[in-house]
Amino acid sequence: MSTETQGEDDDLKERVSNFLRRNFPQIQMHGGSAAIQDLDRETGEVTIMLGGACSGCGISPMTIQAIKSRMVKEIPEIEQVHAETGMDGGGGRGGGMSPSFPGETSDDGDDDEGPQAPF
Repeated sequence: MSTETQGEDDDLKERVSNFLRRNFPQIQMHGGSAAIQDLDRETGEVTIMLGGACSGCGISPMTIQAIKSRMVKEIPEIEQVHAETGMDGGGGRGGGMSPSFPGETSDDGDDDEGPQAPF
């Protein structure tokens, strides 16, 4: 890798870090963290790891969606954002846990509908 390419990669990484700090200060204020896990300038893909209080947080899926939709608009070189909370076993890029609600049916074949409301 040439020094010019390395400098461009460092600049892009810095812009992604600044984007996270500037747009999502509530992550840190609530005891969470957001770090760049992987950045591929050629494909325009970035993987963000949310940690700390974000792991297991009920609103982390909404935070992930906000990061994904806003980053590609604000940083033209980024075409796709992957975000993980570490709650998916670390193997996939599924974005961590997804919210579920009592009575909601799932696609995994589990017939348990959860607790029933008393009314």
